[in-house]
Amino acid sequence: MILYPAIDLKDGQVVRLEQGRADRAKVYFGDAGIPAAAWKSAGAQWIHVVDLDGAFSGESRNREALRRVLEEGLQVQFGGGMREIGAVRHILEAGVSRVVIGTRALEEPSFVETLIKEFGAERVAVGIDARDGKVAVKGWVEVSEVDALGFARQMEDIGVRTLIYTDISRDGMMQGPNFAAQRTLLESVSCRVIASGGVTRDEDIVEFGRMSKNFANLDGVIIGRALYEGTVNLARHLGTRG
Repeated sequence: MILYPAIDLKDGQVVRLEQGRADRAKVYFGDAGIPAAAWKSAGAQWIHVVDLDGAFSGESRNREALRRVLEEGLQVQFGGGMREIGAVRHILEAGVSRVVIGTRALEEPSFVETLIKEFGAERVAVGIDARDGKVAVKGWVEVSEVDALGFARQMEDIGVRTLIYTDISRDGMMQGPNFAAQRTLLESVSCRVIASGGVTRDEDIVEFGRMSKNFANLDGVIIGRALYEGTVNLARHLGTRG
């Protein structure tokens, strides 16, 4: 099970949002390279980066910040505003290992198929952000009527090998993950699932570790605010996992 420290970028700074709300942003670092170096020192091999400006408006203001993360030599999973094939190509050529497609995957599933054919399934993931079981888009600003589980199955059917599932109600709230929702998705698909949203304590990581023994498709867990607030010790888990 891979642990993915999260770096959320807004206006070039590292921030965390509560429930994806831009008006509830807390700035942690002005230089994205600082947390990237810290997570690397703790033993991380992957970093999950979200361009919040790209997610909200479709226009990035964080290219320099992303460059600072890439300089650390970690594998980077990047999402936010990836709605055009040119943007995806540019990001992958810049050194990103895997792009995460959200809004456009819901609006135009054939776009994801095109990306898989162009770049390969290992370099494309689909992010499913859910509120009350429905898919949210455009930086979580809009909630659709699309059932999250049905959408996950649809993505798997067209060749997606990695899904990132976020329970918005728990994200950034430090209230613990929605384990039941994650378990239901793991039961519904066979492709890899990366769990996101609500990780608060070391015990949450331990519980996901237990789940991974029952669900081989639980690829990993994204950890955000808990790392910045110091309630999860990344090095402890990376040092003991098999």
